[in-house]
Parts: sequence; C-alpha cells; structure tokens
Amino acid sequence: MNIHFRKLANADEPLILHDVVDVSEVVKGRKDILAVAPLSVDLKALPAGTDSVNVVGTLSGEVDMLCSRCLTEVNSKLNIPFAETFKWLKQPILPEDEGEELIYIKDEIVDLIPYVEENFVLHLPDSVLCKADCLGLCQKCGQNLNEGTCSCDNTVIDPRLAGLKGFFTKQDN
Repeated sequence: MNIHFRKLANADEPLILHDVVDVSEVVKGRKDILAVAPLSVDLKALPAGTDSVNVVGTLSGEVDMLCSRCLTEVNSKLNIPFAETFKWLKQPILPEDEGEELIYIKDEIVDLIPYVEENFVLHLPDSVLCKADCLGLCQKCGQNLNEGTCSCDNTVIDPRLAGLKGFFTKQDN
C-alpha cells in the first residue's frame, strides 16, 4: 500500500486507498489474542500544503481475545481512526519542528503498511471483559464464577489478624 509522495503533494485530487492488511504477524506472541481477522483499511491521502500529505481514514477489523478475569473468548470489533501527516525532508529537522506530529520522509514512495500496523497495535485494548460485571475465576479451584459458585472458603482475612483465626477455632472444641 504505497503512495507516490511527490505526485500526491502536487495533485489536485485526493488519492483513495482501500486495502486489506494481514496484521496477524504484529500480534504474534501475545497470549491474550486468540485470533485476528485481516484489517480493512479505508484511507484518503490529500495534499496539505507545501511538501506535505495528510493521510486520514479508518481501520476496521475483529480480534478474538481472552477476558482478563474469566478467560472466556471475547470478540472485539475495532474501528480505529487513522490520521498521519507526512512531510518531505529537505534539510535536518529544526528544533521548532520537534513539537509537531509529522513523519519526515526522504523517499519518493511511502509504504503505509508500517503506519497501519502501528496504529492497530496502539489501539488494541489492554484488557477485555466479557461483561462489565464479570466475576472472574475462583483463586483456589479455578471455577468460572459467572457459571456458578464453588465450595471454596474465600473469606478474606486481614493478614495482621491471621494468627488469631486459629486461636478462636481451638477454643470452641
């Protein structure tokens, strides 16, 4: 998915880009992601002043992730906004340009795939819940508490008073 920067910077019409990008390789190794569908990319590249090009649009796709509490599969639909500005690098970056969010390029052809992959990874949720009130798993037996309760004693005792627990149970006998 390439754009010819110099032609586009001087063009009158925007360039419309539609593509499907396989992003499975960029999430390889993440244990919380079970499957990822190819990303649908809809972008518009337009000239933005002298030697600059704006690329805007949306990235959409689906990701199957594990619920961070109960480990059930959750299908997440993603609609990711994409907005990058590319500028032709004529000379070294001046200190006043450092605050701007520009991507400086030197080549005539710009490959947009790395920027699409980067936006995808940055917009992935850190953790996903199957539902807002997910109860998670029992810490002792692993029972999914959304499906039913378990017989484990999950009484939380203040660690400072844990020594007294045995004291009261011995006196009852």
